[in-house]
Amino acid sequence: MPDWSVKNPYSSILSENFVLNSEGSRKETRHVVFDLGDSGLEYKAGDAIAVIPRCPPELVDEILSMCNFSGDEKVETHLGACSLREALTDRYEVHRVSKKWIGGLGPRLTSDTGTIGIRIVKRQRVSSDDGSLLMDWEGSGVDEDVPEGYAEIGFASNPAEDLWNELTGDAKAMEDYIWSRDYIDVLGDFGHIGFTPQELVDGMDRMKPRLYSIASSPEHEPGTVHLTVATVRYNHHERDRTGLCTGFLAERCEVDDTEIGVFMSPTRSFVLPEDGSIDIIMVGPGTGIAPFRAFLQQREFDGATGRNWLFFGDWTEGGEYYYRKEMEAWKENGLLDRHDLAWSRAGPEKVYVQHLMKQHGEEIWSWLSGGGYFYVCGDKNYMAKDVHSTLIEICAEHGGMSDEEAKEFVETGLMKTEKRYLRDVY
Repeated sequence: MPDWSVKNPYSSILSENFVLNSEGSRKETRHVVFDLGDSGLEYKAGDAIAVIPRCPPELVDEILSMCNFSGDEKVETHLGACSLREALTDRYEVHRVSKKWIGGLGPRLTSDTGTIGIRIVKRQRVSSDDGSLLMDWEGSGVDEDVPEGYAEIGFASNPAEDLWNELTGDAKAMEDYIWSRDYIDVLGDFGHIGFTPQELVDGMDRMKPRLYSIASSPEHEPGTVHLTVATVRYNHHERDRTGLCTGFLAERCEVDDTEIGVFMSPTRSFVLPEDGSIDIIMVGPGTGIAPFRAFLQQREFDGATGRNWLFFGDWTEGGEYYYRKEMEAWKENGLLDRHDLAWSRAGPEKVYVQHLMKQHGEEIWSWLSGGGYFYVCGDKNYMAKDVHSTLIEICAEHGGMSDEEAKEFVETGLMKTEKRYLRDVY
C-alpha cells in the first residue's frame, strides 16, 4: 500500500459538495465528501485529513501579467524545477505575502544616492481666461538659474524604499501589512523595481496542506471521508477574497472531476474511550461539530452503551443548525441522550455553549465524577478558553473545591493524568 504523504498525496475526487446552511443564512458552511477509491487510506473517528489546495488561477494570471511573464519560464523550487505558472499555482501560497519575500527586496530597493533633489528647469503659465501665454521660461536648473519668484522645491525620496524601511523596522507594521495583502497588492507597491521569474518566487511561503477534522466514521461511511468546512470570504483593499483552501473547495472543485491531493493525519489523543460504556460530553459549536458527528456514528456502529451529551451552537437555529435531521434521529433512537443548543443571534441576549454548560453544571459534574470524558472542538482563541474556564468553575462549585483545586483537577487530573479532557482546537 502506498505511503501517502505531503510529498506523495493521494489524488482524490469529491462525491458530494453542498452548502449546509439554510437559505438566508449569512454563513457558507459546506459538507464535503472525499472518495478514497483504491487508495487504501484508513482512519478512525477523531482523525483529521490533510487537503492540499491550489492557488486561484485568476490570482496567478494577474501576478504573471503584472510582471510581464508568460508563466512558461523555468524556476527552481523546493520540489525541483518547474514552470513559473506551476510554482505559483501548486508550490507557493500567493494569497498572502510572506515576511521573507518582503525582506528580500532590500538589496534591490535601497540605493546609495539617498534623496533626489528636485529643481525647476522649465515653466509655462497660460491665462485661464483667453489662453494667452503669461510665462514661458526654461533654464539649466543649476545654481540660481530658476524663474523669478520660484526656487528649489525640495527633495524626493523613493516611496517604496520608505515603505520597506518602515516594514522591516517595525514588527507590528509588518504584521498589519502582510495580514491583508496578497502578491497583487504588494506588486502594486514594489513591482516597479522589476523581477526575474526566480526573484519573484524566492522567499514565498511554501504551499502547506490544510487539516480538517473528519466528520465521519469509517465503518458508518465506508470508502469516504466527510468534512464540515466553513468557507472564508472577505474583502480587503476593494477586492473580494477567500481562504486559500476553503475557496478552493467551494469554487474550484467539481464533484466527480477535480483531483485533490490528500493524506491522513491521525490523532493519538482525540479518541473515543476504549470502553464503550463510558459516558462522553462533547462541546462543538459551528464546524466544531465535525468530529462529534464521527463519534456518534462510531458509537452507534459499536453499540456503545455509554451516554452521549452534545453541546452545539451557532448564530441561528434557522440558518446554522448543521446535521439537524441526523441529530434529531439520534435523539429519537436514544443514541443522543442530551442535546443542548445555543443560538447567539436568536434573541436579545447572546447565548453560547459555555452559558448552557453553566446552567447544567451539576449534571456535568455528575457525569465527570462518574468517569465520563469531556471533549471540545473548535475555535481556540475564544470558545475553547471560555469553555475551559467554565469547566473549572463547574468543578469548583459542584465538586466542593477551591478555585485553585478545581484548576489543578481539570488541568492536571483530567487533562494530563487521566486524559479524560481532550481538545481539538484551531
